[in-house]
Amino acid sequence: MTKTIFGPFFALALAALALGTPAVSAAANKEQQQMMADIRMLQEQSQQLQILLAALNESLKATNARIDARIDEQTNFARKAFADQKLSIDNVTNDLRVVREKVDDNNVRVSSLTQELDALRQAMQQQAAPRPTTTEPDAAGAGTALAGGATTPAAPPVAIGTSPQRLWDMADADYAQGQWDLAIQGFEAYVRSFPKSDMADDAQVRIGNSYLQDRKYEKAVEAYDAAIRNYPNGNALPEAYYKKGIALQSLGQRDRAREALEYAIKTYPDTDAGRLAKQRLGPP
Repeated sequence: MTKTIFGPFFALALAALALGTPAVSAAANKEQQQMMADIRMLQEQSQQLQILLAALNESLKATNARIDARIDEQTNFARKAFADQKLSIDNVTNDLRVVREKVDDNNVRVSSLTQELDALRQAMQQQAAPRPTTTEPDAAGAGTALAGGATTPAAPPVAIGTSPQRLWDMADADYAQGQWDLAIQGFEAYVRSFPKSDMADDAQVRIGNSYLQDRKYEKAVEAYDAAIRNYPNGNALPEAYYKKGIALQSLGQRDRAREALEYAIKTYPDTDAGRLAKQRLGPP
């Protein structure tokens, strides 16, 4: 009885299962096809994006290359402009230096010509001055009497138109050769002829140096005092004080010598004369 009841139901179930299987399989195939289509679409879009990205990269490279080229061009232009400007500045600087040298040279020439004109004017004034009518030589014209009846000849007059440099060179040559009397005469003539020259104080100190070398220490002190007195702002003043101290030491006047050397040390410490004075004076 049982087999009779369930037999037909079992047959119906098998029939329903057989009929439903094709429907499920068809739905699954349709979904798979849709997914494959979506995947192909995504792949195509990805390829398009890659192509677009590559194009953008190429465009960016080209743009960077143009920018770099422009920057290099501007840099080269600026560098060239700077070099040209520097060259122009250097040329102007050189031109100014040449002009300055010419101006300095002209100033020296003008100063020399002015001194020569002054010397010529003084010589003409001396020639135009009335001369004494007496024929007997006096103490000033015949020279200074020395012990034993000897006399020193008066200094020869300076030739008209003699330039300061020429007069200095002649006196300096005698000084270099140890011709102390001739050097003294030459430097004295320089001081008389060109008392306002920049080298007048040097000439006065050279007079003192000549006396010092000739061991005429009192005359040397007098000459140095004249330099100190007549040229208080001269650049030869440090040497005048130092050499005065040496002359006073040779005369045995220790206190006066120390005073002159100490003045040179305190007033002109950075000069050769100041340093030599310090060495000569020794430790305190």
